Amino acid sequence: MSKMDRREFVKAAGTVAGVMALNTKAGAESKSEMIYRKLGRTGEEVSVIGLGGYHIGKASLSEQDSIQLIRQAIDRGITFLDNCWDYNNGVSEERMGKALTGGYRNKVFLMTKIDGRTKAAAAHQIDESLKRLQTDHVDLMQHHEVIRLEDPDRIFAEGGSMEALLEAQKAGKVRYIGFTGHKDPYVHLRMLEEAKAHNVHFDAVQMPLNVMDAHFRSFTHEVLPVLEREGIAPLGMKCFGDHHILDSKTVTPIEALHYCMNLPVAVQITGIDSQQILDQAFEAVRTFKPLSKDEVARLLDRTRAAAMNGQYELYKTTANFDGTAHRPQMLG
Repeated sequence: MSKMDRREFVKAAGTVAGVMALNTKAGAESKSEMIYRKLGRTGEEVSVIGLGGYHIGKASLSEQDSIQLIRQAIDRGITFLDNCWDYNNGVSEERMGKALTGGYRNKVFLMTKIDGRTKAAAAHQIDESLKRLQTDHVDLMQHHEVIRLEDPDRIFAEGGSMEALLEAQKAGKVRYIGFTGHKDPYVHLRMLEEAKAHNVHFDAVQMPLNVMDAHFRSFTHEVLPVLEREGIAPLGMKCFGDHHILDSKTVTPIEALHYCMNLPVAVQITGIDSQQILDQAFEAVRTFKPLSKDEVARLLDRTRAAAMNGQYELYKTTANFDGTAHRPQMLG
């Protein structure tokens, strides 16, 4: 690598090496394995690792095993739970709802998402999610898959889904509001601009953050600084890009998780569908130490060639991960 390239990597590393103050809240033994961070300006405190909702509804995992994994994750200190109205045709929310009975609901910060772009579709999906999750409210409700340039226009239009979320918030069904997307940082920036134009302040924004993203259509460089400036909680996802980033053989799972945790995120959401993957997440937390600029630069150096054309970030470059593209009727 040339000296100029090295300087560029160190400079890039500096933009992603700042770490939030970590709160390793003392207290119950069941919390001792986890790190906790502030959720933007909300005042909430959540686990740095979030349990992803998609994987716990997979057909390859039995309902009993899914419930056991969710409860074990909570018992060990994970408080942030992710889900979505469309995950596994509702099975993910149904399983999580069953897992949260018996007092578990009060131990977690529960998030789910809706796909509807019209007020009517969004309102229906909100109520269906609450029913499946067996709760009268969720802590965070997000507009899901904001991946098209027109999505912000539809969401904020008269009769659009933002009206449904704001009414649900007023009714006590939703505490905080955010949005997610995985396609292009420009769409996220458009969504944030539309929100500002309509005097809406999002509480959280979810996006891909990983060792590949830093090089290609980067949410890390384009969106993360805006969220920090606006006091909006960044929620990371796609740490492994499903399995594709690990398939590149450029990083280990623990290195990938450490990189994400080193970013100024409130939560890094990761899919957990086995005891091994659950233990891996907690091992990453146990061994985490803030990375230096040089350590981040070395990781970026190692992943640069593999990352440059997005071949391992298929959620950006293909429609494989676009649920609402495969089932556009979910948009309403």
